[in-house]
Amino acid sequence: MIGPYLKLLRKRNFFLLWFGQIVSQFGDKLTQIALIGFVSRASESSASLAFTISMTIVPVLIFSPISGVYVDRWSKRKTMYICDFLRGIFILLIPFCFVSYRPLPLIYFIVFISFSVGRFFIPAKMAFIPQIVDGKDIFLANSLISVTATIAAILGVGFGGIIVDHFGVDTAFVIDAVTFFISALAVFFIVIKERGKFSPGDIVNIGKAVAATVKVSFVKELKEGVHYILNSQPTRYAFMIFLFLFSCVGGTFPVFTRFIQSVLGTYTKDLGFIGVSLGTGIFAGSLIYGRVAHKFSVKKVINFTALLGALYIAVFSILLRAFPSSKNAVALSFLMGLIISPIFVGVNSLLHKESSKELLGRIFGSLEFISHFGFLISMFIFAYLADIFSPFTIMVSLGIISSFLSLFFVIKYRKG
Repeated sequence: MIGPYLKLLRKRNFFLLWFGQIVSQFGDKLTQIALIGFVSRASESSASLAFTISMTIVPVLIFSPISGVYVDRWSKRKTMYICDFLRGIFILLIPFCFVSYRPLPLIYFIVFISFSVGRFFIPAKMAFIPQIVDGKDIFLANSLISVTATIAAILGVGFGGIIVDHFGVDTAFVIDAVTFFISALAVFFIVIKERGKFSPGDIVNIGKAVAATVKVSFVKELKEGVHYILNSQPTRYAFMIFLFLFSCVGGTFPVFTRFIQSVLGTYTKDLGFIGVSLGTGIFAGSLIYGRVAHKFSVKKVINFTALLGALYIAVFSILLRAFPSSKNAVALSFLMGLIISPIFVGVNSLLHKESSKELLGRIFGSLEFISHFGFLISMFIFAYLADIFSPFTIMVSLGIISSFLSLFFVIKYRKG
C-alpha cells in the first residue's frame, strides 16, 4: 500500500520539498499552540483568542490576491526558501520581545509580518508541485503534501503543549525559528531549471499593490486569474467548497478550544493530544484516499465527507459532554480526521488536473484568500456568540447549520 508513496519519495526534489514542509510546519503549529496557551491563561474571552488568531489570518486577506500574480513571475523554488528564511528571522525576534516587558502588540505585529511572508510561500509551493511530479502522480503527491500538514499536527501540536508547559513560550518560538531555517535549506538544495526572475522593483510594486496603487499590468493579470476562476466550473466548485469548509473550521476553532477547556479542565496539554489524534486520522485517511481516489468521483467524495464532517461536529460535542475524558476526546478526534481527510487532497488534485498551469499561482493565491476570509469572518461571529451562549450550544448549532449547508453541494453535484 505504501509502495507508491515510497517510490515518489525516492525522487530527490520531491523528498526535499516534503521534508522541508514537515519541519517548518512542525514549528508553525508549535507557535500556534504557544499563542493559544498564552492567551488562554491571560483571558477567558473567546473574542481575545479570536483576535490573536486573526493576526495569522489577516495577512491572507491582504496578500493572497497579490501573491499569486508575483509567484507566477518568480522562480517558485527561490520564493520558497527566501520566505522560509525570512520567517525564521521574524519568529526568532519574538523571544527577545518576551524577555523583559512582554509587549504583546509588538509580538502580534511580528506574527503578522511572519505570516504575511508566508502568503507568498503557499501558492509558490502548490504551483511548484507539478514541476517536480509527473501528472500521473499528482494524487499521490497531494496525499503526501497533505501528510506533511498532518505530521506537523501530530508533532507540532502534540509536543507543543508539552514544550509550552515544561519549557515556556520563549523556547517554543526559538524551536519554531530553527525549523524554518532547516526548511529553507531543504528547498535551497532542490535542483531544477525554472523560468522567472525576481526584480528588486517587485518589492515596491507589492507595497503599491497593498496600497491600491498597482500598475495596470498587475490589474490585467489579476483580472485574467479571476476571469478564469469564474468561468472554469471545476475551479469555481473548488472555491465554493473551500469557502464552506474554512468557514466551518473558523467558527469551530475558538469555540472548540473553550469547549475542550471547560469539559476537560486543561489549557494546552489535552489540546495537544487531541491535535495529535486529529492529525493521525487525517494522515491515515489521506493515505487511504490517495490510493483509491481514481475509483470514485472526486466531487461526490468531497461533498459526502463534508456532510459527514458537519454532522460529526454536533455528534462529537454531545458525546464528549456526556462522557468527558481525554481518552474519549482523542478517539473522537481521530474519527473526525478520517472523515474530513479526502476533502483537502481531492480539492488540490482537482485544481492541479483541471486548471491552467500558467495560472496556478494566481488560482491558489486566490483560493487562500477566499478560504481564509470565510475563516476569519466565521471565527469572530462564533467567538462573540460563545461569550453569550455556552461553547457546547455553539458547537452543536454550528454542526447542525453546517449540515444543512453541505446538503447544497450533495444535491447540486450529485451526478459528479
